[in-house]
Amino acid sequence: MDQPIVTAEAVQKWFRTGKIEVHALRGVDVAVSAGEMVAIMGPSGCGKTTLLNCLSGLDDFDEGEVYIEGARLRSLSDKKRTSYRAQRMGFIFQTYNLLPVISAVENVELPLLVAGMRPSLARKRALAVLEQVGLADRADHRPAELSGGQRQRVTIARALVNDPAIVFADEPTGALDSKAADDILALMRTLNREKGQTFVIVTHDPDIAAACGRIIQMKDGQIVA
Repeated sequence: MDQPIVTAEAVQKWFRTGKIEVHALRGVDVAVSAGEMVAIMGPSGCGKTTLLNCLSGLDDFDEGEVYIEGARLRSLSDKKRTSYRAQRMGFIFQTYNLLPVISAVENVELPLLVAGMRPSLARKRALAVLEQVGLADRADHRPAELSGGQRQRVTIARALVNDPAIVFADEPTGALDSKAADDILALMRTLNREKGQTFVIVTHDPDIAAACGRIIQMKDGQIVA
């Protein structure tokens, strides 16, 4: 946990719609070390998700720099950025973002297929990760046949299947009941502790924040604590 895995330096981000301009990030500086589990908290609209998206390269930013594993994101082409995300990043969203017409194992193996892995190897790896998150017996079920907690476990399995350097999570328990949320939190803590997975988590949930090694507090597009 010595070398930063992701670093933001003086990052500025504006959203512009017609004559309306929102200064979403106001010179953000932050670094996350490999193996950390970090929560990003703050009131709605303070820039939490925007920061997460800029750190991961899902959104562009207007000024400053972001580095992941020493790579300068702004220097990467769209193709290289997409490839890098597929190979080295994992994403967990509140809304799951699973494809409804394919099974759990097919959803999980997608990042591997995008990265160019042979289908037979991708399927073997996807099944192994589903077993890791306790869903081996649901591999052939489609998302509609799974509970909310099970769908989020599929999302986590998909996020981890490529053995990413860093996992970005946006309100990962926001759509779950308390029991399912507790299970997902316990799973993330175990993965962080036993596999050294780095987690950067946007959350309003104080239980998730308490489980993290560090809390970043945001307000009005800035880090305040």
